Amino acid sequence: MAKIDVNKVAEILKKNQLDPSLLRRVIEEMNLAVQPEPGEEEKPPPVKKQFAVLLSDPEGRMPKAEFVAWVLQLPESESVASVTERVCRGAYDYNTTKKGRLYPAKTIGEAIENVPAKFFKEADLWVKTKTPVLVLKTDNEIPKE
Repeated sequence: MAKIDVNKVAEILKKNQLDPSLLRRVIEEMNLAVQPEPGEEEKPPPVKKQFAVLLSDPEGRMPKAEFVAWVLQLPESESVASVTERVCRGAYDYNTTKKGRLYPAKTIGEAIENVPAKFFKEADLWVKTKTPVLVLKTDNEIPKE
């Protein structure tokens, strides 16, 4: 549906020689209809995010054996290299809470699995898979039939 400015409508009504009192009432009613509701606030545009996979390779076996990873998301404008730092920052914040002092996150895996999302959100990080997933290796070739 096309939207038209209230002032443009007022000009059109004036051109058609509408009664001034009727014109005023119609314009006032349109202005009231155009005003946003008290609870309606304009939301900022959503942050564009990129995906990143954080691999768990504590023994340096990559790419020889199977390994696990977590899928994470961070703002598109940020460096993927900062993912580990963001996880650590969320874990540090969590470990300062009452529950975090009782059950602290000691590894990256524990942090991703157990730390609530609000701590990572403060670090602009979104965890997409709390449990690690297997990562497969490919040679990026489609075999000929």
